[in-house]
Amino acid sequence: MTNRYLRDDIPSPCYVCDEAKLEQNLQLMQYVQNKAGVDIILALKAFSMWSTFPLIKQYLKGATASAVWEAKLANYEMGGEVHCYSPAYKQKDMDQLLDLVHHLSFNSMGQWDQFKEQVIQSSVSAGLRVNPEIQEADTPLYDPCTPGSRLGILASQLEGQDLTGVDGFHVHNLCECDSFATERTLHAIEKKFSRYLPSLKWLNLGGGHLMTKEGYDLEHLIKALVTFKEKYPNLRIIMEPGSAVVWQAGALVAEVVDIVENEQQILIMDISATAHMPDVLEMPYRPKISDAGMPNEKAFTYKIGGNSCLAGDVIEEYSFDHELKAGDRLVFEDMLHYTMVKTTFFNGVEHPSIGVLRKDGSFDLIKEFTYEEFKARLS
Repeated sequence: MTNRYLRDDIPSPCYVCDEAKLEQNLQLMQYVQNKAGVDIILALKAFSMWSTFPLIKQYLKGATASAVWEAKLANYEMGGEVHCYSPAYKQKDMDQLLDLVHHLSFNSMGQWDQFKEQVIQSSVSAGLRVNPEIQEADTPLYDPCTPGSRLGILASQLEGQDLTGVDGFHVHNLCECDSFATERTLHAIEKKFSRYLPSLKWLNLGGGHLMTKEGYDLEHLIKALVTFKEKYPNLRIIMEPGSAVVWQAGALVAEVVDIVENEQQILIMDISATAHMPDVLEMPYRPKISDAGMPNEKAFTYKIGGNSCLAGDVIEEYSFDHELKAGDRLVFEDMLHYTMVKTTFFNGVEHPSIGVLRKDGSFDLIKEFTYEEFKARLS
């Protein structure tokens, strides 16, 4: 992977989308759609690089948003179907969303009661987010079904409720999960909500279906979905992966600026973990660096540090076959999902550029960030 991204025409720092790999992921998802009879849409919360939307919309049915601005991006830049779910909507949100989206899911009966008359009078298909009470996510930060979760309506809370006007249920409990987690989720949905399913038009299974990861059992997923659809032929099944769309489809190229010593050698990069790949600290997780190994596995071991003043802006220790120096570049792999959508201008550090490595091998620099954009976020 390294040689593809270490080129003179790719600046540092830079998020680089690999167009060929992105299309491979999309083709795989198209296969699932065709074989299972489901519809797949992109979750913008994970990846909103809208310059790639012309390619994505050739394969996926649309996009799902979490707020008004994402809904606008989906509507204006991608087209197709636009779905939206948010933990809560204000009146000003609703007034805009009903002109932007096709599906709108509510997090509570209170919110549905507040807005149902307005929604019913529109052409938007309404849904409720329900909590299947099955925990599949390994990381508590990303587990919507943890006890006491604020996300989704419990089965017990639907008892005796008038669901007139509700077309579908939205479920989201997965995070980078396999097909067996999806199958267990379908069983949990049936166990908790089977009495409602025959009267609904659609079921949205949310995201977290990591179907593009090597080793994922696609045929098992397809079988589970087909089996469920055979039981409930009235239901249109929707899936909205985010990470899976761009899994291993790009990288973050960064450069060593300095090397300091304090009990060990520490690389100071031209990127920041907290500002440019925050999940590294929030989950936390260890990102893969091309041609690097675990500490002491290779000849030269370094701690990797960011360029912000945050003391904890440190990634981890990595080892390399050769000694590194200022000016050398590193390739942080799989850096398209939950990176660009979560970056900040903390400390005023330089924001990575955004580019696309085209299928023909050429590189297009799509976006460079400027001081004026940093200033514009402040007042």
